[in-house]
Amino acid sequence: MKSSGILFDIEHGSFVDGPGVRTVVFFKGCNLRCAWCHNPESQRFDPEMLLYHDKCTGCGKCRAVCPSPGGCILCGKCALLCPHDARKISGRAYTADEVMEDILSDLPFYENTGGGVTFSGGECMLQPDFLEELLRRCREAGIHTAVDTAGHVPWETFERVLPYTDLFLYDVKLFDSERHRAYTGVGNERILDNLARLGLHGARIWIRMPVMAGVNDDEAAFAALCDWLSSHVHPERVEVLAYHTLGEHKYAALNRELTRFSPPEAEILARLREMAAGCTF
Repeated sequence: MKSSGILFDIEHGSFVDGPGVRTVVFFKGCNLRCAWCHNPESQRFDPEMLLYHDKCTGCGKCRAVCPSPGGCILCGKCALLCPHDARKISGRAYTADEVMEDILSDLPFYENTGGGVTFSGGECMLQPDFLEELLRRCREAGIHTAVDTAGHVPWETFERVLPYTDLFLYDVKLFDSERHRAYTGVGNERILDNLARLGLHGARIWIRMPVMAGVNDDEAAFAALCDWLSSHVHPERVEVLAYHTLGEHKYAALNRELTRFSPPEAEILARLREMAAGCTF
């Protein structure tokens, strides 16, 4: 099978997306709308233009090369020629061969650090044919694989990738389903059901949870989540991640409304991390 998919980035040399030094392949498209998303360019499946107004000097070079003054056709000429990197197209089609060439170029780093490849997003599981082929080819090349997912996909998709996935980085946003729906657009029943099934299959799982003040930093609710994880999942690790503002500038570049949040207080974050450590195996 030869497949292709839509990606918005391939990052080299990551230390925060699984063990060792990793290449992170970012798939475009997501079926959640997390209010705090720091990669809003990952949400839609189609390529998009980002315009960073703070970088634009109004030099006019983009207008001079534009073949479609009546409306953007995402040809990329303006982004290519902008002297200040004020324009960027997020997302393009990649073949599996192109992605594997990128991955294999980092092979020495994987071998020296116990690293590998992490497939992320957006939601990489929404492009299952492309993901499955890349995972299979990495397995054949002896490369450690991780899938970073929010889990809101049919269980059959997990069954396809399980044979080729060494580690799941599983995002858990909120334990209460109604609050989950309020902040992400969907309930969490399917997400938790898939997570429990992964636990039954003995998959290696690291839980990742971004924490915002007043959203999901309640210690009682977090304790209930930890109890559930201990009973149903047995994760190797639970990463409690403080909210950050690094992606805020992208909302203006995409002409989208930004909802601001705050990180939890340091003392609360420390207690949540201590509680999280108690539900790992």
